[in-house]
Amino acid sequence: MDGINTRIAACIEALGIKKTDFATKLNVSQAFISQLTKGSALPSNRTIADICREFGVSETWLRTGEGEMFVPVERDLEIAAFFGDVLRGEKPDFRRRFVAALAKLDETEWALIEKIVLEVAESAKK
Repeated sequence: MDGINTRIAACIEALGIKKTDFATKLNVSQAFISQLTKGSALPSNRTIADICREFGVSETWLRTGEGEMFVPVERDLEIAAFFGDVLRGEKPDFRRRFVAALAKLDETEWALIEKIVLEVAESAKK
């Protein structure tokens, strides 16, 4: 990739989010993100640090293009980050309602869900 502007655009695309959502997470304007992705503005060191922290982007990759785009995360940390994001939500969205419903399940219900998921996975292989 050519420059940091194309790498920022690649991050947004890889994350599958809109520039507006990307900007909101970084507490900057969508217009500024557009300027960054077009190359008409350069990110400050703080903006680079914020992108890396908020989205798990490798700072080396973002600055130089070397290595992997995202920092590898242990599965448990990834799950914890997901739940933290769900809990930080300002309003109950589907994810929060779904997690709340799962939290009410007993062992028998969990076993039933596991059985269903395994059956679906098995039939998807066919």
